[in-house]
Amino acid sequence: MEEDTSKKDTLHTKIWREEPQDGNPFVAKACFCSGYDVYGDLLQKASWFEYLYLLFKLEKPQAWQSSLLEKVAIAVANPGIRDHSVRAAMNAGVGGSTSASALMAALAVGAGQLGGAREVYSVMKIWKSCQQDIAKWNEQLINLDKSDVDGWPAKEHSPGFDPNGVTCAQPILTTLALCAEHKEAVSIHWLTTNRLRLEKIAKAPLAMSGVVGAALHDLGFDAEQSEMIYLILRLPGAAVHALEQKAMGWKKYPFYLDKFHIDQVS
Repeated sequence: MEEDTSKKDTLHTKIWREEPQDGNPFVAKACFCSGYDVYGDLLQKASWFEYLYLLFKLEKPQAWQSSLLEKVAIAVANPGIRDHSVRAAMNAGVGGSTSASALMAALAVGAGQLGGAREVYSVMKIWKSCQQDIAKWNEQLINLDKSDVDGWPAKEHSPGFDPNGVTCAQPILTTLALCAEHKEAVSIHWLTTNRLRLEKIAKAPLAMSGVVGAALHDLGFDAEQSEMIYLILRLPGAAVHALEQKAMGWKKYPFYLDKFHIDQVS
C-alpha cells in the first residue's frame, strides 16, 4: 500500500496564505497576512508599523500601539557610531565587504547581552515574572540568573541597565517621556515612576534596552518576538554607516595604532 504523503508536504502557517496565479502555480496572484489582503488592501491603507505589528501579532493594532511601536523604531533605528553593532558594520563596510556581510556583522555583535537583543529578551522575561511588583524587581535585579542552560554566558549586569553609565542619558529620558504620552502604556508609566528606585537597586542607570523592553511589553510581545524586533529595528543605522564608510575608504577610517601596546613574551 502506497503511503499518503500529502500531509507531510503541507506547510502549516497562520501568518500567510497565497492564491496561485492562473497558469503558474509557482507565483502568487493574491497574498493574505492573517486574513488581510496584502496587495489589495494593506498596501493602500496600512502603515509600515501597522503591518509590522500585524505580522508578529496576527491582529490589527490600535492607533496607540502602532504609534508606540513607531516611537521605539525611531529611537533605536540608529544606535550611533559608539554602538558595537554599528561599528561592526562600519568595519565591514570600510573593509570592502558585501552589504549582506555588513548587516550580518551588525546582527552578530548586536545580538548579545550588553545593550543587544539578548538583553531585551532578558528584560522581557523580568517583565513577565515581575510585572509591576517592585519587590520582585529588587530580587531579579540583584540576584542575576547565572544559568547557562540556554547556551548564553552568565549575566554580568542587571538587564535593561547600563553597567558603564553614571547617569541616565538624555536620549533615554526623552524616549521614555515620549512613550509615556500613551496613557495605555502602563509598563512605561510604571517604569517612569520607579526609574530612580530601580536604578538604585541595579546600581546603574536605565539603558535603552530597558525602555524598549517596557514598551514592547505594553504592546503584548513576548521575549522571543521582542528579541527579533530589536534586531530588525536597529539595522538601518548599521546599514547607512557601513555604506558611508565604504564610500569614504579606509584611509579616512581611524586605526588606533597608538592605543595598542604589544608585549613580547620570550
